[in-house]
Amino acid sequence: MTFSGAIRSEFTRLVRSPLVPAHLVCALAGGFACGLYFAVAPWDASAGADAYVQFLGAMMPLMAGVVCGLAVDEERRAGGLANLAAVPSRRIALAAQCTALWLMGLAALALAVGVFAALLAAAGRLALDGGTLALSVAGLSFGSTPLYALMIALSLRFGRNAAIGTGAAGLLLAFFSVGGLAHGLMTGELTAVGSGLLGLEPFAWPARLGSLAVEAAIAEAQGSAAIFLQVADAAATTGILCAAATLAALTALLAWFGRFEEGKSHAQF
Repeated sequence: MTFSGAIRSEFTRLVRSPLVPAHLVCALAGGFACGLYFAVAPWDASAGADAYVQFLGAMMPLMAGVVCGLAVDEERRAGGLANLAAVPSRRIALAAQCTALWLMGLAALALAVGVFAALLAAAGRLALDGGTLALSVAGLSFGSTPLYALMIALSLRFGRNAAIGTGAAGLLLAFFSVGGLAHGLMTGELTAVGSGLLGLEPFAWPARLGSLAVEAAIAEAQGSAAIFLQVADAAATTGILCAAATLAALTALLAWFGRFEEGKSHAQF
């Protein structure tokens, strides 16, 4: 059993699941709604893009909870987790599922940002280049990585509702970490770089890493070297924390799943 083969198997099954159209609808709805608004709104277009990226990032804890919860529920209905637990290497199977779900999230984020940017460009209001937008998508998806591991674990151990509830709480924390999405629009502040201790908690990482890419471009356009260095330092600190948490979360998840038994009260961390 190889990882590449397990990934192909996951995508073969996921393409027939409702998760694909759900990702597509959410990405298009968010991109069109926010893109149309900021194409005509009086706000600064760069600040609008920053707020939009923060919105996408803040939604990721809930989205990861919903997606992972539904995916594990579907595995239970299809055969009591047989596709994960009754295979030659259950760790490879679980790693493949986590990766497939994360890649679907990455594709949805790229589509949401792409549609938003296309509408701003059509209105002549796009102030960010393609490299900045791509870096922002990378930050959003990278910051979400440990969340997928957490939500898969919660879904396996406690069920879908636990993952969704945790994701909803994470959404609120993420919103507070950047001071509210309208704060930067009204004040002109770069809110991700100054998010303080709340910006260091894991639920804030997608919003913060995605937003910092935009705020770096804004600081550079303003010619503020000091603020640019603050943004770069915040991105490096958050990125290191996220990488360490991702490694720890995936290692713990795969080690635990090796002895997981569905329906047993002692199958716990």
